[in-house]
Amino acid sequence: MRILRAVVVISVGIFLAGCGADGEPIQPSMSANIGVGSSGTYGGVGVGLQRGGLGVFLGL
Repeated sequence: MRILRAVVVISVGIFLAGCGADGEPIQPSMSANIGVGSSGTYGGVGVGLQRGGLGVFLGL
């Protein structure tokens, strides 16, 4: 339950920063990758926000 609550709080913060509720909007960044290795293929995605020296990145 703690993990879910933390994810919701972070998501709300990212949403508020992204929509400009606390100032001008922040452009989010997104990354996706696919790799092939000796043990098979793998993939990952992530989204992040950066403002000044502070950055937040969530990925799988």
